[in-house]
Amino acid sequence: MAYWLLKSEPSTYTYADLERDRQTVWDGVNNALALKHLRAMNPGDLALIYHSGKEKQVVGIAEVVSSPYADPKLDDPKRVVVDLKPARSLQQPVTLAQMKQSDRFEGFDLLRLPRLSVMPVPETYWSAILELAKPGLA
Repeated sequence: MAYWLLKSEPSTYTYADLERDRQTVWDGVNNALALKHLRAMNPGDLALIYHSGKEKQVVGIAEVVSSPYADPKLDDPKRVVVDLKPARSLQQPVTLAQMKQSDRFEGFDLLRLPRLSVMPVPETYWSAILELAKPGLA
């Protein structure tokens, strides 16, 4: 199992929307590196849902429930999507500011490549985020 971070503008789609919908197609990814990461996802992988924009915080965890496939809305096989379902919301969101203030996140792609919308999350960062969300839960 791999860990990921997926960014969403809360004015477009929120983690609460994912909980309401129970499953969604994660689409709209354009960046070549983000698409490469999307293509590496597998069913059972987990993804942090990060609200970008004014919020700048991790708010929930989703599970990847499909292999990557061509976006059915587009005529471009390079543009892939995956299906997600909600796993759980975080008891306490973890903000970008919290991560920037901690040495535990040094080298994390979220801090190094702030515009990248899909990125892998090494287990050390995953655990650190869950600890900040609810101590003792990681």
